[in-house]
Amino acid sequence: MQIAAQLISEGKDVVIIEKDPERAKYVTARLDCIVINEEGTSISTLKRAGMDDAYIFISVTNSDEVNMIACGLVASEFNVPVKIARVRNLDYSKAKIMERSFLGIDFIVNSEVETARQIANTIALGADSDVMLFENTDLQLRNIVVSEASYFSNRKVKDIRQGIREPFLMAGIVRGKDFIIPTGETVVKKDDHIYLIATQKDFTRIFIQAGKRQEQIDRIIIVGGGRVGALACQYLIRTGRKITIIEENYERCKVLSDRFSDALVLNADISDESIFDEEDLGSHDLIVTVTDNQELNMLACLYAKVMGVKRSVALVTNTGYLSIASRLDIDVTVSPKNSTVDAIMKFIRRGNIKSLHSIFGGRAEVIEFLADEKSSLIGRRLKDLDFPENSIILSVVRNEINMLPHGNLSIEPGDLVIIIADKSSISEIEGFIQG
Repeated sequence: MQIAAQLISEGKDVVIIEKDPERAKYVTARLDCIVINEEGTSISTLKRAGMDDAYIFISVTNSDEVNMIACGLVASEFNVPVKIARVRNLDYSKAKIMERSFLGIDFIVNSEVETARQIANTIALGADSDVMLFENTDLQLRNIVVSEASYFSNRKVKDIRQGIREPFLMAGIVRGKDFIIPTGETVVKKDDHIYLIATQKDFTRIFIQAGKRQEQIDRIIIVGGGRVGALACQYLIRTGRKITIIEENYERCKVLSDRFSDALVLNADISDESIFDEEDLGSHDLIVTVTDNQELNMLACLYAKVMGVKRSVALVTNTGYLSIASRLDIDVTVSPKNSTVDAIMKFIRRGNIKSLHSIFGGRAEVIEFLADEKSSLIGRRLKDLDFPENSIILSVVRNEINMLPHGNLSIEPGDLVIIIADKSSISEIEGFIQG
């Protein structure tokens, strides 16, 4: 549904096939598109959905086999250029046949792999905020929820920039239900969710000035030994950190113990308060909660921090909970849905797009792209560009040098450009990128 919502907001014609009648009714009431309440593996249904004229087919059901078969049917019966399948089973997604466009699938996305990578990257950078990385620069996009005591609270953006010595740009502000591209005169308020772009080195000092102390992360608790938990452990254990896995299912614990001999695996329920005292969990540096219960993930993070754990990362499946989690004492939230959507949207756009991140529930995007001779940006000063009002160029990277944008800066072929834009502006932004 989130992928469809993003495509619809960009003016794309979308048809959804959903076999569950209640789910189909729910989607119909919320999205401005055609919804067909039938099986997605029926050729007649695919024809009714307009597959003869379709450019992209995306199958993201909860069944790997259904997703692959649906793509195979579309590939054999219709001339659709792009077929995308979500495949969760690692045995499938690692198979060599997937490298040869098996069943006509052009792109496979594994939400668990994408989520575990995001967790590992976030922890590598201190787990003190959500982190969005770019492929060809050391710039990062991070978020801070502004408290009343924060340096940012009740100050104009231009005054904040003058008061902090390190170079950075305030990319956006989420205030209630609004997404704001700030100007120098914009006043940052308590409870604003602000997005900053800077280098890792500069963020260290910016966070210190903002009152967010960095912590050394050596001892990590992973709650939940499912696919995401196991993958996260696989990434993290290579770094030499001490890992404790807490899993309620005994059989899964035995598998995890065999797989990760250097980790401590506990067969326990994280909601049992006694485990914190018995295993001295409060002395750990970080808790990562990745169970199938998002409410438990959030509560476990909050309780762990009360008990002394310094940092917390929670997996949240419902995107509506992300804004709630960010206002609690949870340092980082990760969303498998967002990870999947970002991977799919990046593949769909492809071309010169190097990275793509959705923020604010898909209401805005941060896009990193390579400017080439075809782009209408080339040779024009930024102040002369007729950019949509709710979008802004955050950075230009030229010869590995990061340049904060100014009115007289001109884009040159080979520049890496990072843009943030409200969803309503994406089509216009694509026009600038493609020329």
